Amino acid sequence: MRKGFEDVYDLSVFTLRFFTSVFKAPFELGEVRKHLDDLGAKSLPLVSMVGFIMGLILAMQTRPTLDRFGAGSYLPAMIALSIVRELGPVITALIVAGRVSSGIAAEVGSMRVTEQIDALEVNGVDPYKYLVVTRVVACTIMMPLITAYVDFLAILGGYVAETITYTSSFQLYFTDVINSLTFFDIIPGVAKTAVFGFIIGIIGSYKGFTADSGTRGVGRAATAAVVYASLHIIFVDMILVRLTLYIFG
Repeated sequence: MRKGFEDVYDLSVFTLRFFTSVFKAPFELGEVRKHLDDLGAKSLPLVSMVGFIMGLILAMQTRPTLDRFGAGSYLPAMIALSIVRELGPVITALIVAGRVSSGIAAEVGSMRVTEQIDALEVNGVDPYKYLVVTRVVACTIMMPLITAYVDFLAILGGYVAETITYTSSFQLYFTDVINSLTFFDIIPGVAKTAVFGFIIGIIGSYKGFTADSGTRGVGRAATAAVVYASLHIIFVDMILVRLTLYIFG
């Protein structure tokens, strides 16, 4: 119990340090650009497949139920709202957490146990600024972009499912999708993924920074990063859903 409270306290201090460091020079924009590619662009093959299949399965599972109630024409709107509001952001965040958070923890943890972080300090480089801030900023920027991309692929997957089982017009399907979505559906769904990206980056970095010595310590840090990030994403999503419903209705 005590160790759990200490862990929460240490993570809180670690997170607060980010906000005191992010606006201070040097900004390490070159490192941010590098991590945008490493943490974001290289995740696209995985999230592309997951997003498309998610929309495909959602449409195939939902259409028969809607048909029983004579509501098959509402399928495009249902898919669009389900994906954009909730499924797209959360599923994407969990997939990226599994790949990125563990990768950050393993990379930073390896630098910790091999004393590379100590070497940075000796050379006058702030390791927190260089290793943590750059990765967290990159994750926060990339998550909304990746989520918007996954949302589109999932909606496209729903259309493909419609063409497989039913005759569906591309123009009619996407007209229904566009008409069903409003500003208050899109913005909260995409904006909260920036929060998810921040969670993924900060927890992965924290677990790497506090990794125990040895290869086993790095492995435990990577595993813990995925578990902690996933739990935080689900918990924060629950809060944000309630908050957005209260604000936007």
